[in-house]
Amino acid sequence: MGQPESREQRAAQESELPPGQRIQRGWPVTHYGPVPRFKPDRWEFRVFGATADGDKHCWNHEEFSALPFTTVVGDLHCVTKFSMLGAEWGGVAARTVVDLAPPAPSATHVMVWAEYGYSANLRLDDFTGRRSLLATHKDGELLTAEHGFPLRLVVPQLYAWKGPKWVRGIEYMTADRRGFWEERGYHNLGDPWREQRYSYQEEPGDGPEL
Repeated sequence: MGQPESREQRAAQESELPPGQRIQRGWPVTHYGPVPRFKPDRWEFRVFGATADGDKHCWNHEEFSALPFTTVVGDLHCVTKFSMLGAEWGGVAARTVVDLAPPAPSATHVMVWAEYGYSANLRLDDFTGRRSLLATHKDGELLTAEHGFPLRLVVPQLYAWKGPKWVRGIEYMTADRRGFWEERGYHNLGDPWREQRYSYQEEPGDGPEL
């Protein structure tokens, strides 16, 4: 059995937490709607919208799985106030997809599309951040269906709802617009260090122009 965690160790971990968060042991399953069934022969990942060449770019599951694999260590901060620290995520860097299917110079945001029409909007700079990952693995193990298999987006610097499970595509946008939870009262940016949880906290410039 492992040694019990000391008060000093726990205090050090808690010092890494964004405001209002608590350390979570284990990984709770949280999502809206049912878990989709994965059908590899029908699965496709698309990049579309304001692409540099004006075309849609697609990978089937075998092709996407053959893209360069990388790992990042990043925390997961849920807006429900739990945080999971120091997870190792494996998959395809978001930057790799952007390099293969670049956006037009006028693109400023992305909409991440997932199963059942779920969506989350991000600034392009957040999506292309050095630790943003289209994840297939966590801590060396393949993701389970409940946690987003075959593909989920991980963006450690934002609240976890900005990283959808069951991702199917990326839309480049030349103007911001709100995704699924953002249309339902969540903050448009979702920075946990600024505790940007809800839309009523937004300041001018945080959300799309009306």
